[in-house]
Amino acid sequence: MTGTNQTIKAAQLSRRALLKGAAALGGAAAGAGILGGFPTVWAQNPITLRQFGTGVSNLNAIAEKCKADLGITLEMTATDSDAAAQRAVTQPDSYDIADIEYWILKKVFPSGVIQPMDTSKLKYYDKIVPLFKNGKLTPDSVIAQGTAPHTVGYVEKPGDTTFAAAETGYFTLVPTIYTADTLGIRPDLIKRPINSWAELLNPEFKGKAAILNIPSIGIMDAAMVVEAMGLYKYPDKGNMTKKEIDLTIKTLIEAKKAGQFRALWKDFNESVNLMASGEVVIQSMWSPAVTAVRTKGIACNFQPLKEGYRAWAAGFGLPATLSGRKLDGAYEFINWFLDGWAGAYLNRQGYYSAVLDTAKSKMEAYEWAYRMEGKPASQDIKSPNGDVLAKAGAVRDGGSYEARMGGIACWNAVMDENEYMVRKWNEFVAA
Repeated sequence: MTGTNQTIKAAQLSRRALLKGAAALGGAAAGAGILGGFPTVWAQNPITLRQFGTGVSNLNAIAEKCKADLGITLEMTATDSDAAAQRAVTQPDSYDIADIEYWILKKVFPSGVIQPMDTSKLKYYDKIVPLFKNGKLTPDSVIAQGTAPHTVGYVEKPGDTTFAAAETGYFTLVPTIYTADTLGIRPDLIKRPINSWAELLNPEFKGKAAILNIPSIGIMDAAMVVEAMGLYKYPDKGNMTKKEIDLTIKTLIEAKKAGQFRALWKDFNESVNLMASGEVVIQSMWSPAVTAVRTKGIACNFQPLKEGYRAWAAGFGLPATLSGRKLDGAYEFINWFLDGWAGAYLNRQGYYSAVLDTAKSKMEAYEWAYRMEGKPASQDIKSPNGDVLAKAGAVRDGGSYEARMGGIACWNAVMDENEYMVRKWNEFVAA
């Protein structure tokens, strides 16, 4: 592992950090540690960063590696998406790093609890994939519907609580993890091709289907189904009118009353268990959940669909109250996170990293070819824990990075009519 902070200039170290402690001596030692390589400063005068977020990226292995490389302790708390949004706003003194999804920013950032990040302090800012800067995978890409990360990714200056229209020097979140989601299926139990979102409500799977029970995300899956069934074409699935919400929820309620759904799941492990047990054969699913089923030796596909993918992304935000040594430590941790080891770890789980170049440098060539280029595996593909996920010769579900992230139909979103949507979604859950 190379030092991620060797190019950070001394001028970027706050005066407070340099002077804090036993006069200037402690600060001078701190500066030497940061400029000279990884963990000297934090090993001699350790800090703990309290991080919370969804379980997908609150990973013990990352905390352990961070401690080994930086001497910084990560104290992680995992929540679901809705609880993460609530904590970010109502308990800003309870965390140092908010690991939250971009769609949540519409709920969180206007409250003023998150401070913008100075992109000049981010060593790998120039290498962050363009999806987070302008919404396009390639210059010719069409920007997908919903809350695309770049639309909530910037503010003009510190203190602003409204989003900027284009790239500035201040990030709301530093992107860390993202992917394009679709349906998971049990091919051994379905035994025929599945190529449309409409299959989720196909009566053939009555009592063996499941949908994600997080309103802002589940409604997007439902909209993909409604369009695929030919019932309605949304001008913007990510910002429905009340009438469009009514239509979407009505479709779900009718299916639920007909016995279509075995479960409405909120928890990652619940989705894994439903699929692994065979209780469910088709459902909303996250890529690593499919991976988890496969590690049990059970056939499970993350199924490419002709209508495209629903995408999501998350990143690190810093509370407005964070300052001094902890603020310096948070920037140090974020730069380390983008340095490659964590990105490679996430790629091996089935996600994508925000800085591809550094992640690639920490992966074997055959891994990169399988996971990112859509090429047949030249040898067995393993999870970060060493479990075999795919045998030599297999091709990744969805193909290459460009095919998958270039096939986004919509991003997870917060609508203008969010409160109405949540109320209607709860009617579906209670039906």
